[in-house]
Amino acid sequence: MRRWLAAAMFTLVAGMAQAAWPERPITIIVPYGPGGGADVASRAYGRVLEEKLGQPVVIVNRPGAGGGIGFTQLRRAAPDGYTIGAITGPNLVTLPIERAEPYHFTDFALIGNMVDDIGGMFVRADSPLKTLADLVAYGRANPGAASFATTGIGTYAHFSMLTLERLGNIRANAIHFTGTAVIRQALLSGDIMVAGISMTDARAEWEAGMVRPIAQLGEQRWSGAPTIPTAREQGMDIVFSSQRGFSAPPGTPEPIRAAFEAVLREMAADPAVQARAAQQGMPLRFLSGAEWLADFRRQDAIYRAMWQRQPWKE
Repeated sequence: MRRWLAAAMFTLVAGMAQAAWPERPITIIVPYGPGGGADVASRAYGRVLEEKLGQPVVIVNRPGAGGGIGFTQLRRAAPDGYTIGAITGPNLVTLPIERAEPYHFTDFALIGNMVDDIGGMFVRADSPLKTLADLVAYGRANPGAASFATTGIGTYAHFSMLTLERLGNIRANAIHFTGTAVIRQALLSGDIMVAGISMTDARAEWEAGMVRPIAQLGEQRWSGAPTIPTAREQGMDIVFSSQRGFSAPPGTPEPIRAAFEAVLREMAADPAVQARAAQQGMPLRFLSGAEWLADFRRQDAIYRAMWQRQPWKE
C-alpha cells in the first residue's frame, strides 16, 4: 500500500518542481499549546502521515489569540507542500468576524476534517453544581461570579458560554486560556468554576474522578459518554463542537493538496486508525476539503447572525 501511495503521489505532481515530493520533513503548525485536543490529534495523525508519506512530520505549536497566531503563520507559509496546519472550527470562521485578521477561511487550501469533538461543560468533582439548572441558579444569585474557562474569544467554548448566558438570563465571567491543557489544570486547582472544553479533552480527569461533566453539547449523547445528558435534554439549546482537520497554505498546488486529502481519506477508512481514534477519544468525521469549505460557509452564516444579535468581542 505504501509503495502504491508513493507512486500515486509521484504521478500527481509529475511535471512540477516538486516532482519528488515529499523528499524532506513536513511541518504541521498547531495553533494551540501542547496537550490540547488539536495538538493530540495532530500528533496522532502526524505519525500516520509519517508512515504513509515516508518522511518525518514535525509538530510546531504556535498558541495564542484563540488560534489566530497559528492561522496567520499558516496563511503566510510557503505553499510548497512541506507546511500544513491544524485547523479548528469554528475558530477559523469566527475570528475574522469579530476582528480584523490577515486571513479568511476561504483563503486556505483546505485538505480535510478528521475529528468532530463534542463540547462539554465540566466542574471539579467536589463542586456543588450537578446540572445546568444548578449553574443557572448560581449565576442568577451571583451575577458575574461564575468563572467560565474557554480556549479564547470566539471559540466554540466561548459561544457555549454566551448561549448559556442568553438562555439562562445570567452573566458569567469568561476566562480565556491558550489551550485545554492549562484549562484542565486551572479547573483542578480551583482557579475556575466551569471549564468549557470538549468531552474528550477532559476524559482522563473525568475517568479518574477528578472532574465531572454537567452537560455535553451534542445534538445527541456521544457514545463515549452515554450517561451524561445533553444541554438540550436539560432544556437549553446549546449545541457546539470542535472540528479538527488540516489545511495547506493558500496557493498550494492542487495535486499536492489532493494528495494530502487522499491520505486523510485513507486514514479515516483504516480500521486501525478508527480503533486508535476511539481509544484516544477522538470522534472521527471525515470531510473532504470541498465538503469542509461548504460546512464553513454554513457556519459563517450562523455566526454572523449571532454576531449581530450578541457580539462577543471584548
